Amino acid sequence: MADLDRIVRLKTVLARTGLSRSTLYRKIGEGTFPRQVPISVHGAGWHESSINRWINDPAGFRVDERGR
Repeated sequence: MADLDRIVRLKTVLARTGLSRSTLYRKIGEGTFPRQVPISVHGAGWHESSINRWINDPAGFRVDERGR
């Protein structure tokens, strides 16, 4: 079976990264944090692999061509 990439919601991302909500969205705007993925009309989440990549190297993280 293929290894599926989980989608995690904002509360989980904030808990795992230790960032505040405002800092997280500022970093998204700067391109130094993964962008959200739409999961419904009013909902969004993040690919868990992108969050893990950011946690492993927060200072060196840059969004790739897929926005991850």
